[in-house]
Amino acid sequence: MNFRSRSKPVSVGFQLAPMIDIMFLLLCFFISAQIYAQWETEIDITLPTAKTGDLPDRLPSEIIINIRQDGVTVVNQRELDSDGLAALLKRIVELYPGQPVLIRADLQTPYEHVIRTLDMCRKVDIWNISFATRAEEE
Repeated sequence: MNFRSRSKPVSVGFQLAPMIDIMFLLLCFFISAQIYAQWETEIDITLPTAKTGDLPDRLPSEIIINIRQDGVTVVNQRELDSDGLAALLKRIVELYPGQPVLIRADLQTPYEHVIRTLDMCRKVDIWNISFATRAEEE
């Protein structure tokens, strides 16, 4: 008894449906990642201008500390008091030494609130700090 088939297997060729599925999933991933990247800049803060101000490339896992006009500190859409911010920064340094921090203070924020945040960063040994500005309009 011969159970083998005498016909040759047919070549399937290039499958387009799985390729479309993969492209759709990649598109969904990048769109959702872009939305999460913009959340920190949606807070209503008017940045001060600088002649050399530009929008630098965001660093991976950069922590953005927003300081409103009234001195309220916001990190990841959460309002934090001084103790909460200090605890968060201390925990970040324990987990990720050398973590970059971006301070975004409003144009009308009193200087003391910015210095308070900068001092907290210094106390927990965060040294990679930048300040957000915007370029002057011509």
